[in-house]
Amino acid sequence: MPDSAPQPARRPAPRLLDLHPPTGDFLEEVRAGLDAPRRTLPCKYLYDAKGSQLFDGITEAKDYYPTRTEVGILRANMDDIVESLQDDPLVIEFGSGNSSKTHLLLDNLPDAAGYVPVDISRDHLVDAAARLQSQYPELEILPVCADFTERIPIPNPEQKPGHRVVFFPGSTIGNFERHEARELLRTMADDAGEDGGLLIGVDLEKDPSILERAYDDSEGVTAAFNLNLLERINRELEGTFDLDAWRHRAIWNPDEARIEMHLQSLRDQTVSVAGREHTFTEGETIHTENSHKYSVDRFAEMARGAGFRLERVWTDADALFSVHLYWVDRDAA
Repeated sequence: MPDSAPQPARRPAPRLLDLHPPTGDFLEEVRAGLDAPRRTLPCKYLYDAKGSQLFDGITEAKDYYPTRTEVGILRANMDDIVESLQDDPLVIEFGSGNSSKTHLLLDNLPDAAGYVPVDISRDHLVDAAARLQSQYPELEILPVCADFTERIPIPNPEQKPGHRVVFFPGSTIGNFERHEARELLRTMADDAGEDGGLLIGVDLEKDPSILERAYDDSEGVTAAFNLNLLERINRELEGTFDLDAWRHRAIWNPDEARIEMHLQSLRDQTVSVAGREHTFTEGETIHTENSHKYSVDRFAEMARGAGFRLERVWTDADALFSVHLYWVDRDAA
């Protein structure tokens, strides 16, 4: 009887490094935002279970270009990307979520020293890490439950890495105010360490009409995603928002080079949240999220100030989106 082919060694289930990140007080932050002179709600609360499902739908909407464009860039240039990343990297993904784009890298990095997904959602992180471990049985996966905007200890894999590479796809950097984005880049440089790298998705400046369609798509998925935040407040905080009295708006702010998501009141109304009343006038908005856009040069300048040196930039044919590779260079700052 012929010998069976040797099976790859299977690693045990990934061991979670749980740094117990604070998730914030939903009621306290909602009240603070609604009591402010310019009403706001924290964008992180858009992503409950239903919100996360709706966001997955946004990424597939025909008007929403960022996800499919970034995936296209990664696929078309993966050979160059992998060659540029050099040997045996430890891949650290900030805000890993379901790690959907990670496969594009890991499928082409058979010698990766390990993969460190970092996310604040513990259950989501554990499930994603277990799924990836079954798909990459030889790869050491080291999940970290943490707030990636804070400096965190990066676990060391058994295999000594050639260097660390932070992977931050999806143009998430655009959700941060510019001063916050600079601080986050500094954190990434510290976590990547000496000789470390950063592979990051950056959405580019473009015709505002393209942006407004992308963030207020014709299928209404983005509107449902934004309005779901009011539904969540009703469900979890005894809110009395009438969803029919609000509409989603995507507004281009040229001074800040960003698209803004707002919820606009369609009439004068009073809403209660956990017993406290909040009065709105017709046309008044609640600002829920930003997505800043950059030129390649402007983003590279910001990254340089955080201690990174630009190595390569890949874009699509229409220059809608970009993927940047940087190396830590303390002399650059």
